[in-house]
Amino acid sequence: MGETAAANNQRHHHHHGHQVFDVASHDVVPPQPAFKCFDDDGRLKRTGTVWTASAHIITAVIGSGVLSLAWAIAQLGWIAGPAVMLLFSFVTLYSSTLLSDCYRTGDAVSGKRNYTYMDAVRSILGGFKFKICGLIQYLNLFGIAIGYTIAASISMMAIKRSNCFHKSGGKDPCHMSSNPYMIAFGVAEILLSQVPDFDQIWWISIVAAVMSFTYSAIGLALGIVQVAANGVFKGSLTGISIGTVTQTQKIWRTFQALGDIAFAYSYSVVLIEIQDTVRSPPAESKTMKKATKISIAVTTIFYMLCGSMGYAAFGDAAPGNLLTGFGFYNPFWLLDIANAAIVVHLIGAYQVFAQPIFAFIEKSVAERYPDNDFLSKEFEIKIPGFKSPYKANVFRVVYRCGFVVATTVISMLMPFFNDVVGILGALGFWPLTVYFPVEMYIKQRKVEKWSTRWVCLQMLSVACLVISVVAGVGSIAGVMLDLKVYKPFKSTY
Repeated sequence: MGETAAANNQRHHHHHGHQVFDVASHDVVPPQPAFKCFDDDGRLKRTGTVWTASAHIITAVIGSGVLSLAWAIAQLGWIAGPAVMLLFSFVTLYSSTLLSDCYRTGDAVSGKRNYTYMDAVRSILGGFKFKICGLIQYLNLFGIAIGYTIAASISMMAIKRSNCFHKSGGKDPCHMSSNPYMIAFGVAEILLSQVPDFDQIWWISIVAAVMSFTYSAIGLALGIVQVAANGVFKGSLTGISIGTVTQTQKIWRTFQALGDIAFAYSYSVVLIEIQDTVRSPPAESKTMKKATKISIAVTTIFYMLCGSMGYAAFGDAAPGNLLTGFGFYNPFWLLDIANAAIVVHLIGAYQVFAQPIFAFIEKSVAERYPDNDFLSKEFEIKIPGFKSPYKANVFRVVYRCGFVVATTVISMLMPFFNDVVGILGALGFWPLTVYFPVEMYIKQRKVEKWSTRWVCLQMLSVACLVISVVAGVGSIAGVMLDLKVYKPFKSTY
């Protein structure tokens, strides 16, 4: 999801000497040497267009959220499933429109730029709300790290299982524990989290984009093939039937499905960073509104296809994670490619979400204890084969390891992909996708209290709060029910 790395690099590449427009008089100013390659904030000229912005958004959105969509639609059925998806896409589209007006504080053309979502909250809403927003955002990033650990270990196991299954000709059910895979993933992340600014490496986001398209496309293709083989569209209008699950389970699962779909659309956090790569004139917010329309249309169509095909292929039995639910046994090499793509994507994506937390912790610690040796002393380690020595810092090494260990242990405690994804979707959806954008917009555009527009915006916000709470409760109930069946640290598949 976090394609901001690509966005950042966009800035450093092409510098065209655009003619500079003087906003006040609309006369063309002859390009002076000083202006040639800088924008009004003194940074290098931004060169992004509608298309690059759309590409960033699409790669930011289409991630592991796709995998749980077939399951979510199976809980809701053929009527409510697609309807809920459309609902979420409209809410996301609307709130993205509101957010694009918050890139510049004050005036849309010449106001002060905000480089990140948090900057916008700080400069428009002030300190207290900024702290709350920060807390929610970092919690969300922490949760995503856990969700990714679970998903990656499930995919590694799926490769192992599909090969073992294939060898035994389908006789051996191949049960295995997920713990060694989570630990392996954790070890890989401990090593990568020692690389400074890992999320800024330009090719990471390209690899992530290619990988996520690979596995989404394979999932979609296999769904279509399966439907063709069955000769019928499975599934019912009202979703999973009460015989298969109890009445209460059906209610909890319906709520949880809302969280899963919300998670698939949760990317408002990177929108402002993407907008920061767009050139002006025209005003950035105009370009961004076009880009969100294009990209949300594309992702919604894609989601509808993946989700509906998965449901049509498996009906009530739609697995929680489309590519590993063991619905497809052959062609097994294709599944292995898809799962390997998921693992590669998640290894990189984990860092994209973890690095901002690291940066935040390092900054706040450095501010609090400016002259502590333990925190600031750098040791140089010569690594054979590398020119420059690696700078190590005791504190950084220790707490980054600690962070990864914490996410790995929590994943081993509750390795339930759908429930965790549901909780994350619920946690991030209302505050980050609806509440803050609405509040910023009201403040920014000075919308009057109790005016029609104000009332409508608040109603939207309250409705989304209800959805978020319901999805959260459903997912937590899901974890509770799962923990009755599984013992922590002992879950096998």
